[in-house]
Amino acid sequence: MQFHDRGQAGRELAERLRTEQEKGNLPDPVVLALPRGGVAVAREVARALHAPLDVLVVRKIGAPFQEELGVGAIAGEDDPVFDEWALARLGLGETELAPVVERERAELRRRERHYRQGRPAPDLAGRTVIVVDDGLATGSTARAALRAVRRRNPGRVVLAVPVSSPEAAELMRAEADEVLCLWQPASFMAVGLCYEEFEQLTDEEVMRVLHATAGD
Repeated sequence: MQFHDRGQAGRELAERLRTEQEKGNLPDPVVLALPRGGVAVAREVARALHAPLDVLVVRKIGAPFQEELGVGAIAGEDDPVFDEWALARLGLGETELAPVVERERAELRRRERHYRQGRPAPDLAGRTVIVVDDGLATGSTARAALRAVRRRNPGRVVLAVPVSSPEAAELMRAEADEVLCLWQPASFMAVGLCYEEFEQLTDEEVMRVLHATAGD
């Protein structure tokens, strides 16, 4: 199994969620995408559910000596969510990571300003919040996102992704009321390998999706 692109993955995910909606399991939904890749998936979900689409910007915290090696993540103005096992294994503490956190928070704020263009964040109180990404590897960014959503008093939190490592999907069940994942390959290597086309989205493409969905 392999998805052609994020659009196809989003349509398949949307079909499953639409079934849940018809059963009455997704009252008053709002869809939050993790940019950038999650936006192309979430667009299809929001359209199918006739739900508003917005973004929840999350930034990965990488090890100082290897940025691609994630050891945690941040969302909004919340405290960082660290992978304690990874920190112990690498001999890292929060003090060493403070400059990385500061840099990533600055980039997070920049993206939020750019994507929102002055719009306030949606009110999530009492609503069904569907958090969407294009896939989970370790789940660190999804964990930070879900905890940020929880602080805004939603009625129900659903994490919906096309693909995930089995380990990450299992970990997320402690963070969300429901985890919907279409594919959990036993030999998971990377999210990008689960797609035939996996080009990185730009900020401008994210903005076009948000504007187009707002007009649907």
